[in-house]
Amino acid sequence: MKIPTKNLLLCALLLTTSAYPQAVPHLEKRGAATQLIVDGKPFLALSGELANTAPSDLDYMKRMMPILAGQVHVNTVLTALAWAWIEPQEGQYDFHFADAAIENANQCNLRIAWLWFGSWKNGMSSFAPAWVKANQDRFPKAQLQNGSVEILSTFSENNLQADARAFAALMRHVRQVDKNHRVIMVQVENEVGMLGDSRDRSPAANQAFGKPVPGELMDYLQKHKDGLLPEFRTIWEAAGFKTSGTWEEVFGKGMKTDEIFMAWNYARYVDKVVAAGKGEYAIPMFVNAWLPAATDRGPGDYPSGGPQAHNHDIWRAGAPHVDMLCPDIYMTNFAELAALYSRSGNTLFIPECAGDIHGAANAFYAIGQFKAVGYSSMGIGELQRLTTFRAGEAGSVAPASVTNLPLPQAYATLSQLAPLVLEHQADGTIAGAWLNNQTPSTKIKLGGYILNVSLSGWGRSTASDVPMGYGIFMATATNEFLMAGDNLLVTFSADTPGPEFVGLTEQAAGRFENGKWMVTRYLSGDDSTVRKDLANAVAEHQSGFGVRLMSQPHLSFAERAIQRVKVYRYK
Repeated sequence: MKIPTKNLLLCALLLTTSAYPQAVPHLEKRGAATQLIVDGKPFLALSGELANTAPSDLDYMKRMMPILAGQVHVNTVLTALAWAWIEPQEGQYDFHFADAAIENANQCNLRIAWLWFGSWKNGMSSFAPAWVKANQDRFPKAQLQNGSVEILSTFSENNLQADARAFAALMRHVRQVDKNHRVIMVQVENEVGMLGDSRDRSPAANQAFGKPVPGELMDYLQKHKDGLLPEFRTIWEAAGFKTSGTWEEVFGKGMKTDEIFMAWNYARYVDKVVAAGKGEYAIPMFVNAWLPAATDRGPGDYPSGGPQAHNHDIWRAGAPHVDMLCPDIYMTNFAELAALYSRSGNTLFIPECAGDIHGAANAFYAIGQFKAVGYSSMGIGELQRLTTFRAGEAGSVAPASVTNLPLPQAYATLSQLAPLVLEHQADGTIAGAWLNNQTPSTKIKLGGYILNVSLSGWGRSTASDVPMGYGIFMATATNEFLMAGDNLLVTFSADTPGPEFVGLTEQAAGRFENGKWMVTRYLSGDDSTVRKDLANAVAEHQSGFGVRLMSQPHLSFAERAIQRVKVYRYK
């Protein structure tokens, strides 16, 4: 494939000269964090997900990948590969879309996470090949109470084996052609689960539902009884903690039991597809969840049996080859949902989320507070009409202006900080803040101090004028912090014995260039930040000044998204 000259010139600026070791991408426990290891080193995936069918448009991909790398500061692209594209005829594989994506990624020094749209995408089977869809006798579909639906049944060995063979063929091909480890992760299927009903009502499903709960599930639950998540343990407890019996005997009657039944069967099916792929190329593989909405009446309104947080115990039991259970978060309570997906040792990665200022806040918080291996904005290729840009075209957005959008700004900052972020994730000396009008302040214990973090914006009279505030904080040395973010005011309190009060000895804004800290401005006095109520601050024995984090220039002051701060104690 020929890459246009202008794209080659742009991508050449982004290429590194280091040789890539042969270590396969993998997850590894390092200190307090589980991290994604790429080419032998920890890697922070600052990602964006392209539209579902984007990879089938080769011209679009050649135009988009350099923009994502250059102006949006993405280092990883989540991009789909449909079963129908890979195996249009049974047993005949076509990998030209995969090869094109890998070649573009090589040119632009980007990484790829495949989205395997196999048996299911958004719960439906819309990306399965025609030869699968049309042969319902051989490849049966699930059934609702009132008929079939275009969802391949988890209870069909034919469905499972056909999907697993195709996925294994893809991973074998990637192992053979991807010598530079462009492909670093795979999402296997997409937002699986039964839609339209709480469980599959086909004859095969009904027969399985009437049988005893599989012994391997009951053994897992008994072994992990004391560590089960409360929302699942409560269901089992209410039915008497039985250790054998049918699904309704062990878990009770109702939609919750239907969902547990489907979760087990989806988990077992997906795990076997994952195992087939890892048998060819064992890179990290994850599944993603369509989360319940507040208006949902129950499972079936959202995909019943998917890896939602309340189903994690079932998925851990049924899908041991899956490395991460990941949430697609489109709700406003990001902090709460990210916490749910960080329980019981689950490594956090966000495959789909916002790309506006909320996305910037979410990325900082997931990475800082929950040690996420990465974050991804959905529809990254549509960010401010990136795909329609042409020089001089009326109404189009020039790449230079894209860099001023919240998520590219956040990624630009995180790119500078990534080596330190990864180091402090492992050391456990990192924290994050995520604030809005409903949660305008928080307290963070770090490095022997309490960081009093509040929502604030330069020149705004009240915090209610600021939509979001976010930050990452690292304790880099005794009495020293490195921090970055936007719309935040930070003051310090003592958290260890000694002099009661805390002041600032040094505050510098700057940036990292080739890993070296470069000060752009030393801050103090009025150029630091005057607290709104200085009299009360003095009465509280504060200096009256704190650290204001901003991601863009304000008034005549220099950019101060990243600051290094030193503090001291006094009586």
